[in-house]
Amino acid sequence: MVDNICAIATPYGVGAISIIRCSGPEAIKLVNKIFKGTDLTKVKSHTMHHGYIMDNNEIIDDVLCNVFISPKSFDGENMVEINCHGGIYVTNLVLKTLLNNGFRLAERGEFSKRAFLNHKLDLTQAESIMDVISSTNKLALKGSQSSLRKSTYNLIKKFRDKILDILAKIEVNIDYPEYDDAITVTNDYLLPIIDEMLIDMKEILKNSEISTIAIHGIKTCIVGKPNVGKSSLLNTLLDEDKAIVSSVAGTTRDMVEGSFNIGNVTLHLIDTAGIHESNDLVESIGIKKSEEAIKSADLIFLVLDSSKELDKEDLSLLKITENKKRIIIANKIDLKPKWELKDAIYISAKNKDGLKELENKILDITNINTFESLNGNYLNNTRQINLMEKAYNSLLQAKDACLSMIDIDLIEIDIKAAFDALGEITGEASRDELITALFTKFCLGK
Repeated sequence: MVDNICAIATPYGVGAISIIRCSGPEAIKLVNKIFKGTDLTKVKSHTMHHGYIMDNNEIIDDVLCNVFISPKSFDGENMVEINCHGGIYVTNLVLKTLLNNGFRLAERGEFSKRAFLNHKLDLTQAESIMDVISSTNKLALKGSQSSLRKSTYNLIKKFRDKILDILAKIEVNIDYPEYDDAITVTNDYLLPIIDEMLIDMKEILKNSEISTIAIHGIKTCIVGKPNVGKSSLLNTLLDEDKAIVSSVAGTTRDMVEGSFNIGNVTLHLIDTAGIHESNDLVESIGIKKSEEAIKSADLIFLVLDSSKELDKEDLSLLKITENKKRIIIANKIDLKPKWELKDAIYISAKNKDGLKELENKILDITNINTFESLNGNYLNNTRQINLMEKAYNSLLQAKDACLSMIDIDLIEIDIKAAFDALGEITGEASRDELITALFTKFCLGK
């Protein structure tokens, strides 16, 4: 039996209103036991009712209850949302009363999980809920809302429908060879269909590099030798004294983080310890963390001191980061620059000079300004992208098998693998879909 669950749905703290969400087969009945006012078990769905939450005949709070009757609710179950006063004490008292009267505390994400299990949301919609909540700019919100409105689901469904049609026809050929009206699936028949899907998937994967930046921001690592101005740059970009700035080399011994928006892209900045040879144990640990951060970063800000000649350590960092997406930043132009590098951005973190050029370079290198032209033809996170890549590689193997004139029943294995990988993106089970397709697309009992 499904439990009846409840949880505080608004941010914890003092405010005008707190909302406590209750859900489960007996949710309306259980809330009604502690509610003095209209009989909630007899009201219509999607209605609001004033009354009091009671405990042992004592009024706990003056509340409004929104009633949602299954299946017309967020998670497909009976739901009541209690709007109580927003004090910490009174909110906890209402919650405690619910827990003492048949409810248990909901686990993290359990309401969304129930919505998925009750087919009210697919996995991409469930993921987009948190993306909407955590949006930090206009494009992030737009991309998340698009997925919440099933754009990602519909994108995947087009591929799965094509593959399902192929699989159904292959099964008919294998299991019902006497069925004369069925299309005979051959290598030549499959090749153009698979090719078309591969082209479309490749475009989606390319677009997804931009969409994930728009929605989740870009992990940006500030690297360089000690005392080149990395911490000054971090503080300037964040417009706060986040990192300690000193003329003493090696002041930053651990990573300092912060986030800021440039236009419609959010950068998650990491100021790392200066990378150089060191015999200091603590400093060496910080340097090792810096090297690990470089490997995992989406974008590198390589900061060099333009007032000094490039040395062996600078050249080493240029080599280490050459295959990463990076912006070379020549800092300290308030002093006389000693060198020039092609494509470097010349700034003074101290005087805030050159920051507009840096902003333009960031927007250019991330291609974020092309996001709105993608028209929803993208995926939203790494999980979805990895599964699309898995489906793409399976179809690529199927194409190679077609070109090698491998038997269709063996090629079907790779096509099924692509179908299942795409199904994992939306959370759809595929086991029964092929059987259903067989009986709806073909009159097999004829």
